[in-house]
Amino acid sequence: MTVTIGSRVVGGGRPAYVIAEIGLNHNGEVELAKRLIDVAADAGADAVKFQKRTPEIATPEHMRDIPRDTPWGRMTYLDYRRRVEFDREQYIEISDHALLRGLEWFASPWDVPSVAFLEDLGVVAHKVASASLTDVELLDALRETGKPVILSTGMSTSEQIDAAIQVLGTDRLVLMHATSTYPMEPEEANIRMIPTLRDRYPGVPVGYSGHERGLQISLAAVALGAVAVERHITLDRTMWGSDHAASLEPAGLQHLVRDIRVIEAALGDGVKRVYPGELAPMAKLRRVPA
Repeated sequence: MTVTIGSRVVGGGRPAYVIAEIGLNHNGEVELAKRLIDVAADAGADAVKFQKRTPEIATPEHMRDIPRDTPWGRMTYLDYRRRVEFDREQYIEISDHALLRGLEWFASPWDVPSVAFLEDLGVVAHKVASASLTDVELLDALRETGKPVILSTGMSTSEQIDAAIQVLGTDRLVLMHATSTYPMEPEEANIRMIPTLRDRYPGVPVGYSGHERGLQISLAAVALGAVAVERHITLDRTMWGSDHAASLEPAGLQHLVRDIRVIEAALGDGVKRVYPGELAPMAKLRRVPA
């Protein structure tokens, strides 16, 4: 089964769909978002992804008044969430830049009004963050859009994933194995879940959303059959913000896309054959002909 996202086809033996998650690593600055879009395009990614919240709805009540030190001074967590959100005009500017660079763009809506906000902007798909997998009201709204949905499965049980898929359906669904630790240690990666999810939900494309340091686990995920790979990106892992430390810097993203394509070429089709490059060594080294 394949799922079409904009001009790209995900699954069915196509090249892995590489999503560069900008998330909130733009720190509320449009120009920084544009620079990160350029990083994604230059590396050969297929899409960039943001996060969209209505802060008054999406911020847990017990977190709203907690003080937070930010680059803009000390403020409540709710005010911080307001500070890093883009408005419609800013998203149009960002969208135009992504499209000019040949990238699809979409976001993770964290509440129902954010779904309507993104639909108004004409996104090609929606992403469900792991934290939202149990939000049935949100899943219902996403199903009603008729758009492809990419569902991350971190911090969730198999039964919770079953329930989410029951709401979303499987017609336009891409599942992403994930572990929601930032940054994630290898012992928590459990990437054998990729074939497990593929077996549990036949016909649903399964990818990988990673929060680890480095590239090895994401590359191993591709070798295990991940049809999409999502990684956070940043200009500098030491920048202020909660996701930068678990993000790839520009060179890291370039190497990730390069190495994914090498692995895809190396996987082959599983049919044993003698390659042209083996003929000269065979003539030189094989003492007993077949």
